[in-house]
Amino acid sequence: MTERLIPAAPLAFHHAGHGANASIGVAICHGFTGSPLSVLPWAEYLAKQGFAVSVPLLPGHGTSWQDLATTRWQDWYRTFERSYLDLAANTETCFVAGLSMGGAVALRVASRHEVPGLVLVNPGLSFYDRRVRYVGALKYVMRTTTPIVEDTPAPVTTEDGDYSKTPLKSVHELKKLFRAATRGLPHVEAPALVFKSSVDDVIPPSSVATISKSIGSSRLKVVALPHSGHVATLDVDAPTIFEESAGFFRQHAGDRVASESS
Repeated sequence: MTERLIPAAPLAFHHAGHGANASIGVAICHGFTGSPLSVLPWAEYLAKQGFAVSVPLLPGHGTSWQDLATTRWQDWYRTFERSYLDLAANTETCFVAGLSMGGAVALRVASRHEVPGLVLVNPGLSFYDRRVRYVGALKYVMRTTTPIVEDTPAPVTTEDGDYSKTPLKSVHELKKLFRAATRGLPHVEAPALVFKSSVDDVIPPSSVATISKSIGSSRLKVVALPHSGHVATLDVDAPTIFEESAGFFRQHAGDRVASESS
């Protein structure tokens, strides 16, 4: 009789920062069923630029659907919020960022805390799901019984979890997170940079439209990613995300310092 293999949870990513950007923190949230692996190239790029970076592993994520089914959306949110607050306590300026569901988590943090800015990659406030008819703030239907396959999938496999086995219980927790994030949009007043893949078979275009319509910030910029699928942080447009987000963080950290000294 052999032992059942239990997949090891991917590690969180933390970097203390160095050089001219060491006082700037960036807390990044990964997506639903995923792990820090899906945003690791982004985190490593920012770390090499000297930023202080934190990417926590959300409870239940990165291993199996059985683990995911034992957690609630508040567990995911609170874990990221603690990571942000810890990083903010050790930096002068601390931003939030997120991929997919992580974008919804980052939006909720920005609605409850005075962040200097936020960067979102294919943020989700709704998503296509083959098993349930309505998910998220708006109603979308995908009539299929097979797992979603992106036309332009990410070239790197992360073993981040198996979406095809995600339990409905967890999907409904995701729905609750989307609703909470959407309700908080008018309270998000910080500058926001949003990257959206032109080909995204996971997140409907309505998510960015909802953000554009309801966000309280007057400084929202949306950048199209023409060649990448949903997990764009691992795809061909990733350098655009890395370079533009680093510039955004430097710019708005400088704006905050200037406003506080005036």
